[in-house]
Amino acid sequence: MAQQAYVTETDNGGSGPERRASRLRRLATGFLDGWRGDPRVWRRGIVLAVLALLLALVMLLHSHIPNRIGNLGSLTETFLPWLGLAIPVLLVLGLVRKSATALIAVLLPSIVWLNLFGGLLTDKSGGGGDLVVATHNVNADNPDPSGTARDVASSGADVLALEELKASAVPVYEKALASTYKYHSVQGTVGLWSKYPLSGARAVDIKLGWTRAMRATVATPKGPVAVYVAHMPSVRVKMEAGFTARQRDTSADALGEAIADETVKQVVLLGDLNGTMNDRALNAVTSQMRSTQGAAGSGFGFSWPASFPMARIDQIMVKGIEPESSWTLPRTGSDHLPVAARVKVTTSATGS
Repeated sequence: MAQQAYVTETDNGGSGPERRASRLRRLATGFLDGWRGDPRVWRRGIVLAVLALLLALVMLLHSHIPNRIGNLGSLTETFLPWLGLAIPVLLVLGLVRKSATALIAVLLPSIVWLNLFGGLLTDKSGGGGDLVVATHNVNADNPDPSGTARDVASSGADVLALEELKASAVPVYEKALASTYKYHSVQGTVGLWSKYPLSGARAVDIKLGWTRAMRATVATPKGPVAVYVAHMPSVRVKMEAGFTARQRDTSADALGEAIADETVKQVVLLGDLNGTMNDRALNAVTSQMRSTQGAAGSGFGFSWPASFPMARIDQIMVKGIEPESSWTLPRTGSDHLPVAARVKVTTSATGS
């Protein structure tokens, strides 16, 4: 017996799947008909093609943009991922202009952007790790330091770094965190709280004239880990001077030297570096450490400003330690989001 195919009849007598396929074919044919036989599809959109090429070059050669004028290179690198927003705009304009040249040119910045940031679009977090670390710039003008302390403590972090601690607020943080963290040390405007014993806590000179960085050794169950806490000087965007960051850059070099001289094999850096991993000014630090967000995070992990995060300037970086996962924490009373990571401490690397 011959098989008979059945389809669902629509109100007007045609089959549903066939009508939808036919409609799509007509739309595609109508769209292409507007391009076929039009010799201007290659001549139109030259300006759009040039803009697409320039966008690709800026992203590809960002490290060669000079900092001599207003630190333009660092400014570009701070917000480099956001340049990708120009790609769909150019794509739409190319379609509107019916320009084959523009559409082909848009492929260039698309490929460059995906090469730079495509890996951040996937979730690389794992389920391992034996130490949770977190860092938070609490903001000196935080209206609720006690609530902020409770919020970050509830993250489950074993080791917690706080930056921009106002002297009058330090007792508030100490009281709020005392029940969760048995050990802590505050050096200047930065502090470190830990569930495990601390030793060798001291200030780190980052060439500011006052203390905004420290280090301590945390005695984890797997062995010692050197933990650095740092708050780099702020950068400013000024009409007359551009992106001013000279003091931040000097401090980054000093911090990089201190970490390079560290004798403990496993190192964690927690803090507000006032710069992203793309910023060449932080090379003294980023060249020797890995970002937990880049290695084991999901998404870009933007942390500032908290109201509409546009850049990840709050960093967790590791050296000699394997990052397992990295994430941002819910907003507190600060203008920064807290960030956290789970890392794996290696027992065999406990030498100092």
